[in-house]
Amino acid sequence: QVQLVESGGGLVQAGDSLRLSCAASGLTFSNYGMGWFRQAPGKEREFVAAISWNVGSTYYADSVKGRFIISRDNAKKTVYLQMSSLKPEDTAVYYCAADLYGVGSDLSSNYEIWGQGTQVTVSS
Repeated sequence: QVQLVESGGGLVQAGDSLRLSCAASGLTFSNYGMGWFRQAPGKEREFVAAISWNVGSTYYADSVKGRFIISRDNAKKTVYLQMSSLKPEDTAVYYCAADLYGVGSDLSSNYEIWGQGTQVTVSS
């Protein structure tokens, strides 16, 4: 069974840090580009960060550049999102997704497999 399971969300204060994890199973993880997206209440899902299959390339939304870092451990079949200097506007459900093209992308349509999401709430 192909599955992505996010963890690490929670309630934090502005300026705090948080690390999200996304564990994959049932797929050849090292073949996939991986991405993080988020969706705030009443808003569309938006791209946050992506990483290519071989860790050669990373991509970030302008809103998180310099604050968030995406990484992956292919041996552990896990992708991470280290979030620092969190702001209330970062509050959202965060989803990880797998891209069979392998390159990582800011286009949600490129992603075939999605996790269920983890809630991140940043209080001011």
